[in-house]
Amino acid sequence: MCDFSLQAVASRAANVGDKLVTTNFNKGTRGFAGTDDPNTAVCVIPGTELAFDAPIKGYGIQDKVDGPSVAIFRQINKNNPHQHHDCLELPDGTRMLLTYLAEGQMATVLQLPAAPKTKAEADEQERLPIVA
Repeated sequence: MCDFSLQAVASRAANVGDKLVTTNFNKGTRGFAGTDDPNTAVCVIPGTELAFDAPIKGYGIQDKVDGPSVAIFRQINKNNPHQHHDCLELPDGTRMLLTYLAEGQMATVLQLPAAPKTKAEADEQERLPIVA
């Protein structure tokens, strides 16, 4: 359910209201864990909206007091199974891979995407399968 790099980590689906923390899972990647269970990856589906407790920090984002604190979860590089796919889309359209996020940031799941009404919407929300 999560990016291929987390296939060896226990995981669960995200729910509205979940409190998450960016976590280094010691598998060569970062992702989200619940604040109540730091060893379980919390997998979000594309289109999920997240609100961070402070401006988002990570590789490639300038540290700003008034920086973005909301993002939409997306997947990129879908045609390349051996690249990281999970990313955040910031309000200005910038996309940042989750693995580049600074560890220890707190976020809340604001809402999950609406149920798809077309095949294109369903394809957009579908997570890539785990590659062995």
